[in-house]
Amino acid sequence: MEQLIQWELSLLHSIQEFATPLWDTLWTSVTMLGESGIFWIVLSLVLMIPKKTRRAGFSMGLALLIGLILCNGVMKNVFARPRPYHLDPTLAHRLAWGEMSTDFSFPSGHTTASFEGAVALILRHKKWGTVALVAAFLIAISRICLIVHYPTDVVFGAVFGAAYAFLASWVVDTLWRLYDKKQEEKKQKQA
Repeated sequence: MEQLIQWELSLLHSIQEFATPLWDTLWTSVTMLGESGIFWIVLSLVLMIPKKTRRAGFSMGLALLIGLILCNGVMKNVFARPRPYHLDPTLAHRLAWGEMSTDFSFPSGHTTASFEGAVALILRHKKWGTVALVAAFLIAISRICLIVHYPTDVVFGAVFGAAYAFLASWVVDTLWRLYDKKQEEKKQKQA
């Protein structure tokens, strides 16, 4: 495990060599899309409105809720992995607003939420889901480029986010079928 941490810190030092004010501005702008999952939450709420996209919206919303509980509420506290700049203070923390995150590093919450939203969407709507997946990938990369996460935080965040999206989609499909069945039974009784 120690070798993996040293390799990740070495990689982050290499990435830091690319940092310029433009680099920081670009990646900070990208990472803001994933801040507190707001973009994905708003998107899921908007998708809940039209009937055509309602299942996607509910799937995204449920995936985000699962991730909030399991990723941010449980896993970060169980693993309690310090941020890279806490373990190695020579790594500059480059977020434009200058605040150092006080929560733990593993897994990346930005990445988890982004992949929850994107995978839930791609399961329902390939075209828009593909665009969302590109956004999720860029948000994940931004977390490494800004030196706020280790690469493994981001990789596992993507894996967990995708898994939560699949679980949420399955739950929504199951509930949808049960609701449709109840509605059909209700119609037959009224007939």
